Amino acid sequence: MLSNKTDGPRRGRSFDSINKYYEEKQLNNELNKSTFNNADEHQDKILPSKREHAAITFSLKNEVGNLVKALKLFQENQVNLLHIESRKSRRSNSELEVLVDCDSERETLKEIIQLLKKQTSTVTMDSPEKLCFAEDDFSEERWFPRKISDLDKCANRVLMYGSALDADHPGFKDNVYRKRRKYFADLAMNYKHGDPIPRVEFTEEEVRTWGVVFRELNKLYPSHACREYLRNLPLLSQHCGYREDNIPQLEDVSRFLKERTGFTIRPVAGYLSPRDFLAGLAFRVFHCTQYVRHSSAPLYTPEPDTCHELLGHVPLLAEPSFAQFSQELGLASLGASDDAVQKLATCYFFTVEFGLCKQEGKLRAYGAGLLSSISELQHALSGSAKILPFEPKVTCRQECLITTFQEVYFMSESFEEAKIRMREFAKTIRRPFTVRYNPYTQSVCVLKDMPSINSVVEELRHELDIVGDALHRLNNHLGI
Repeated sequence: MLSNKTDGPRRGRSFDSINKYYEEKQLNNELNKSTFNNADEHQDKILPSKREHAAITFSLKNEVGNLVKALKLFQENQVNLLHIESRKSRRSNSELEVLVDCDSERETLKEIIQLLKKQTSTVTMDSPEKLCFAEDDFSEERWFPRKISDLDKCANRVLMYGSALDADHPGFKDNVYRKRRKYFADLAMNYKHGDPIPRVEFTEEEVRTWGVVFRELNKLYPSHACREYLRNLPLLSQHCGYREDNIPQLEDVSRFLKERTGFTIRPVAGYLSPRDFLAGLAFRVFHCTQYVRHSSAPLYTPEPDTCHELLGHVPLLAEPSFAQFSQELGLASLGASDDAVQKLATCYFFTVEFGLCKQEGKLRAYGAGLLSSISELQHALSGSAKILPFEPKVTCRQECLITTFQEVYFMSESFEEAKIRMREFAKTIRRPFTVRYNPYTQSVCVLKDMPSINSVVEELRHELDIVGDALHRLNNHLGI
C-alpha cells in the first residue's frame, strides 16, 4: 500500500501529464521502490567521479509491460536514468526502439548490456552525442497517424500501469483488484477503431468508490468550476447517467460527445507517450481509462482512472471552444520534433489539466486535474497559490509536478484567448509542412507543396461562397 505520509498534499496523477517530466522522471519513479516524495532526491546529488555517461539503445516487442521490465534492469543495478525516448522500429512494425540516456560505472553498464541481450535485441552502447535520436533522423521519416484508424497502431503503446501495478500502488497486494485491472486492460488492448466500447458491469465496491468521489467533488463545483463545466455537467447527468450511484458507460459518453463537439472516446490501458496521446486529440479522440481507483483510497489515485476522466475531462470536451483548443494542440504535435512535443505536452498539462480562467472577476478552474482533485481544487483557488497569465513560451518551460500541488498555475481570460495564443505558439514549431484536419474523412491533410495548398484554397473559396450567399439573403430579408 502507498504510505499516507508525504512531504506535500497528494493528488491523483492525470493521464495526460505525459510530458518531458513524465518521460524523464516519472518512468524512473515507476521503476524504483522508494516513496514518491523521495523519487527525485538523487538528481540533486553530485555524481561520483567513477560514473560514466552513456546512451544505450535496444529493440523490444511492442507489448504492454516489456518496456518496464527492461528498464527495471537499470533500477536493480542502481543505474541513474537521465532520459528515455522510444520510437517505432524501422526493422519491424511489431517492435519499438528505445534510447536510454544514463550514467553509472562502466563495469555496471557492461553488465546491463549483457542482461538486456537476454530479453531484447539489437543492443548498442555509445556516447549520448552519437546515439541520440537526432532531429534530422526524424525530420523526413517520423511517422504519425494520417487517418483516425491509424490510432490502432499507437493506442496500445502503454508505457506505465495498465494491468501491471507498482509496489506502492494501493491495489498492489489486492489480487482481486489486480485481476480486475487486467480485465480492463484486456478490453482496451483488444479495442479497434469503429468497435463499440464494451459495456462494463461495475462492482458494488467500484460504484461506492465512484460515489464518494462524485459526491465530494459536486460540493465544490458550484463555487470552483468554470461556467462551461457547470453548463455541461447536468447534460451528462441527463444523457449519460452521471449519478452518485452509477458509473457512466464510455460508449454512452462517446456518443454524447460526438453529437456535441465531434469528440469520441477510445479506451486505453494506461499511460501513453506525449506523442501518442496528443496524436489522438488531433482526430478529436480522447484516450480514456475505464478502471476505477482502489477502494482503500477513494480520494487519491497514483494514476488516472475513470473518475478523473469522466468528472475531470468529459464535461469540457462537450464544450465546442474547448474541444477545438484540445484538437489544435494535437494537430500541432503531428510530425513535430521530440522537443516541440514536450513543450506542447507541458502546455497541455498547465491548461487542459491544471488551467484556470477568470469569470465575473473570479478565478475558476477548467483543468481536469483540478476538477477531479478535491484538495488541489481548493488550493488553486484559495488565494495563496501563485497564478500567472497563460503564455505558451513561458508555460512550456515550467516544471510539471506529479506528487504535490503545482508551484504555479496559469490563467487565461477565456478558452478563445488560450486558443489564439496556442495558435501563435504552434507557428513557431519547426516543421517542413503544416496539417489540416478533414472532418468528413476523419483524416489529416499534409500541406507541404503547392498542389496540396491549392486544394485547400479551393475548399475555402467554396466555403466563402456559402458565407457570401448567406449574407446576401440576410440583407434581402432585412431590406438592406
